[in-house]
Amino acid sequence: METIKARFHVDWPGFSLDVDCVLPDRGVTALFGHSGSGKTTLLRCIAGLERARQGFLSFKGEIWQDDTTWRPTHKRPLGYVFQEASLFPHLTALGNLRYGIRRATTEHRVSLDQAVDLLGIGHLLDRKADRLSGGERQRVAIARALAVSPRLLLMDEPLAALDLKRKQEILPYLERLHDELKIPVLYVSHSPDEVARLADHLVAMEDGRIVASGPLVETLARIDLPIRLGEDIGVVLDVVVGERDKTWHLARMDFQGGSLWTRDMGAAAGSRMRVRVLARDVSLTRQLQTQTSIQNLVPARVSAIADDEHPGLALVRIRVGASVLIARLAKRAVAALELSPGQEVWAQVKTVALLE
Repeated sequence: METIKARFHVDWPGFSLDVDCVLPDRGVTALFGHSGSGKTTLLRCIAGLERARQGFLSFKGEIWQDDTTWRPTHKRPLGYVFQEASLFPHLTALGNLRYGIRRATTEHRVSLDQAVDLLGIGHLLDRKADRLSGGERQRVAIARALAVSPRLLLMDEPLAALDLKRKQEILPYLERLHDELKIPVLYVSHSPDEVARLADHLVAMEDGRIVASGPLVETLARIDLPIRLGEDIGVVLDVVVGERDKTWHLARMDFQGGSLWTRDMGAAAGSRMRVRVLARDVSLTRQLQTQTSIQNLVPARVSAIADDEHPGLALVRIRVGASVLIARLAKRAVAALELSPGQEVWAQVKTVALLE
C-alpha cells in the first residue's frame, strides 16, 4: 500500500522533535497530544513550512525531502487549514475561493462547486470575509484549501478558535469530507471528542515523540500506552442502530459482541454510527445484577489490568465478544472482586455517547 513516510529531527532551545513514522494515505489520521507535544511542528514539517535539517518525507512514492531534495511548500500538492481562518478581509467568500484556485494543479480533484457544496457555503459567496461568523469563515477556509485540488489535506486544530456551538456547526461538514472525498487528511487536535468522531488512524504524541500509532479503535483500546487522556480515556465502537424503542425514546446500538442502549437521537434502524464509551462509565460485577438503574449489562471477560495515572486506580480491559471496553476501577475494588485476566464478569455501562 502506498503510504506517507516521515522522519524528522529538530532541535530548538527547550524543545526537540524526533519522529519516524509511516502514515496511511487514506482516511483521517489524527495527530493527537497536549499543547507542546510536537503535533503542529510535525504537521508544519510535512507541509514544508518548517525545514528540518535532518528529515525525510515521501508521499505515495514521491520524495518531497531527503538529503539532496527539498520541495518547497508551494510545489507540494497539499491544502493547509490553520486554526484561524486567515481569509482576505477585502475579498468576498467567492473571491477567497478563487484565490485558492490559482494554486490548483491541472488535475482538478475537487471542483469549486463541489467544495462549495461540501461545506454548505453557497449562500455566503457574496459576503465579505469580515461579515462572516467564526464558523462560516472556517468553512470558507476549508473550501479554499480544497479549491487547490490537493492530494493531501493538512488541518491544524481547525476548531480550536471556535466556541462549542460553532464546533457543533462545523463537525458535520468535516464528516462529509471524510465520507465523500478520497483525499487523505492529517488532522491536528488535542480534543479527544474530535479525534473519536473523525479519525480512522491515531498518532499520539508526547514531548516531541510518537508514543502510539495505529487504527483509532485498536489504539484507544490499549491500556499499556502512555496516552494521557485522564477522564477522557475510553473506547470507540462502530455500531449499527438495531432497534428504536419509541415508548422510552431509546435506541439499541449493536456492535461485534453485544449491544448497548442509548438515547434515541432519530437515526433510522440500520444506520451505521460511532459511539464512545468512557472508562469512568463502566463498572464490573462478578454476578448479574437485576435490581439496578443501569440498563446496559453485558457479559465480558477480563483481558488485562494496568495501573492508571492515579496510584489508587486501575484500568481493566475487558472483551465483549470481538470488541473491547475499558473500566476504571479503584484498586481496592479490583482486589475485592479478585479480578485477573481470563475472569468472566458482567460489565455495567452507565452512559453511551453518540458521536454524530
